[in-house]
Amino acid sequence: MAETLKKGSRVTGAARDKLAADLKKKYDSGASIRALAEETGRSYGFVHRMLSESGVTLRGRGGATRGKKAAAA
Repeated sequence: MAETLKKGSRVTGAARDKLAADLKKKYDSGASIRALAEETGRSYGFVHRMLSESGVTLRGRGGATRGKKAAAA
């Protein structure tokens, strides 16, 4: 789907619904927002907004966390 959209073109109607469903499926199977943005040629903000509009529960930020370490025992 992403290949058929021109970079920067407005996405509306059925094409928007299709793109949102496609992004939702990929995000739910583990793809990051940044990876999806790169794949579709869209901005991070655009992908984030599309996911939010389609009702996805966004994952928390990854990376090192500060604070107490989990009990290893």
